[in-house]
Formats: sequence, C-alpha cells, structure tokens
Amino acid sequence: MKKPSLTTWILLATLGGIVVGSIIGPWASNLKFIGDIFIRLIQMSVVLLVMTSVSAALGNVDGAGAGKMSFHTFKWIILFTVCSAFVGLALGFIIQPGVGITIASSANTTAPIEVGSLQETLLSFVPTNVVNAMAAGSMIPCILFSIFFGLAMGAYTRATGNHNVIELIIGFNAVIMNIIKIVMKLAPIGIFCLLANVSGTIGFAVVVPMLKFLGALFIGNVIQFLLYGPLTAALCKVNPLKMPKKYAKMSIMALTTTSSAICLPTKMEDSVTKFGVSRKVADFTGPITMSMNSSGAVQCYVLAILFMSQSTGIILSPYQMVMGVLLSILMCMGTIVVPGGMVVVYTFLAASLGLPLESVAILIGIDWFSGMFRTIMNVDIDVMIAMLVSKKLGDFDPDVYNEVKTQEYGPAALPKTQ
Repeated sequence: MKKPSLTTWILLATLGGIVVGSIIGPWASNLKFIGDIFIRLIQMSVVLLVMTSVSAALGNVDGAGAGKMSFHTFKWIILFTVCSAFVGLALGFIIQPGVGITIASSANTTAPIEVGSLQETLLSFVPTNVVNAMAAGSMIPCILFSIFFGLAMGAYTRATGNHNVIELIIGFNAVIMNIIKIVMKLAPIGIFCLLANVSGTIGFAVVVPMLKFLGALFIGNVIQFLLYGPLTAALCKVNPLKMPKKYAKMSIMALTTTSSAICLPTKMEDSVTKFGVSRKVADFTGPITMSMNSSGAVQCYVLAILFMSQSTGIILSPYQMVMGVLLSILMCMGTIVVPGGMVVVYTFLAASLGLPLESVAILIGIDWFSGMFRTIMNVDIDVMIAMLVSKKLGDFDPDVYNEVKTQEYGPAALPKTQ
C-alpha cells in the first residue's frame, strides 16, 4: 500500500480534530497548548527564512534583473489587491451581511487605538535597527533590509568573484528549510489540537448569526479564484483545471492554521515543485507576497466595514466608503500574519471611520472562521503572482506544472561571476 502523504494526514487531522472537539467539549482547550507549540516552532524560523530567501534570490540576479522582478511582483500585488477590494465592496452591497443583526451603540467593547498617518505608516517600514525588527517580527522592515543586503551581496560577488558571503546565506537558508521540514512532520498533531480546541471551546454556534458575512467571504473567494486562476493559466499557457489539486496541501494548511506565515515554507516549496516556478522567483515573491499581498484579507476588511455600518445603522458617506477601501488596502501592507492580528485591524478601521466599536466584538468572535477564507485566498494568489513573475522573466517551467518532469526545491544556485 502507498504510504499516506503529509497532505492526507493533515486532512485526517482536520476532520479528527473537529469531531473529537465536538465530542469532548470545553475540555479540548487543554489540547490548545500543543497546537500553539507547533505554531511557535514554525514562527521561530519564519523571519530567518524570509530574510535569507529574499537575500539569496536577489544575490542571484544583476541589478536590472532584480528591478524587473520587483516591478512585476508589485504590479500584480497591487492589481489583485485593488480588484479584491472592489469584489468585497460589491458583495457587501448585494448581500448586506450586517442587515438583520442589530448592535446597540452603548459602551465601547474595545478601546480605540491611535490612528497613524500615511507618512507614519510608510516611515515605520524603514528600520532603524534591523535586529529589533527581527525580534519584533516586523516583516516589511526585515524584507526591506534583505532587499538592500541581497543587492549589495550580488554586486560584491560579481565585482570580486568571492562567493563566500552568498554561499553562507544560501547554506543558512538550506538549514532553516531543513528545520521547517522537521517541524512540518508534526503538522497533523498540531492541527488536530488546534481544531479540537476551536470546535470544543469556541463551538460553531457562533457562526449562525454571521452566516451571511461568512457566506459573502466564501462567494468572494470563489469569484476571485474564477477570475485570477484562468487569467494566470492563460498568461502562463497552462491548464487551469490542474490548479485545485496542486493547491491542496497549502490550502489545507491555510484553512487550519489561518496564518500566511505558517504556510510560507509550504507555499514556497510547492511553487517550485508543483507549479513550475523557478527557485529564484519563489524565494523572492514568497516572503514579499506573504506580507504585502492580502487579496483575501482586503475583501474581508471591506466587508467588515459594511457589516459594522449596517449592523449599527450608520450610513457611510461616499467619501467614507472610498476612505474605507483605501485604508483596507493600506492595512494589507505589513498586516500581522499570525492568528489574532485582526483585532487590531478591525479596531483601526472602526476608529478611522467613526463606527461604534461594539460591532468589533462579534467580528472577533468569528475571526477564526473568517480567517480561513482570508488565508486560503492570500496563499493561493501568492502562488499565482509567483507564476506570473516567473513567466515574465522566462523562468517558468510548464513541464513541471504539467507533471512531465519533476523539480526539487533544492539549494539556490550561485550567481555567475561577471
């Protein structure tokens, strides 16, 4: 008999966790710490994986190639994010997720946060101390430093012919990937415990009054996949019907962990081994799209704004709606990519648009469920962006996508000495 794959074990753990948690009830919360250990084991390597991957990827291309790769990556990130925001806006007006739920505006359930200006937000992307940024898990400052480090490392290597620095970075990246591969063997256990806690403690009854909101997220995901999937396949000249099977493993990870950061290693490896993306492009686009492409999240943010407005009976002006969409897009850059970060986002949006904070509480109550829809779309579109960039650079391999040949996610190649 064929040995079950890790994807199969994760799927079984998903179903088992839901069933066991439903049977044993609140006691399942005692299992949560095991799932938290699994999440932390992945998190402890994510910052180092991001920085070494981006640095190694840029160290392998010349200045012009790096600029071209960056341009096309950000082009698709912006395009998909803006389109997704308007998908969420349209669904919010059509489905009206907040209608039928009345939330009184009494005492605030969450203290308002101070809303920073656009200049302050952009300034925070530039680190004054990269070690502090690494310790805080601030992805965009870490990525920005890695971009400069990679470009400088590539220039040094080409000028001197000395590969010692880039060999060190590539070797360090390979070691981090090996750590993550070891940790991933524990994924079924971690996911089982996380879902047992959700179904036993939080329960699924909280979903009932919010079915319209979650349904809108689901419909939006389907629309996005039907739009972006065929577009990506057409531009890459491959069959879009093969995508769902290739997405299976990372999609299950996204649904069960609700964290783009936890899915990053799996996403990067599958981009190369299943979708035909080059290792160079996967190492560059993977970390950047994790932090800045949030097509699933921006749809959720816009829907959340309309839910808070509709459920509290406050009508937003056209100006407020435009500001809501722009703020939602802005919040996608550097959004916290681990479970639980949405409390900050929802509060930020409510405070910025003058909406009562009482509606934030119910959104937080179903955040794990809405997180499933956010994360799966974020991760899947990340791979589409990698495919499009790889195709534009001439590095896309359709034979790997079509399973004519295999491609391993091996160590990155050293740059050629100029």
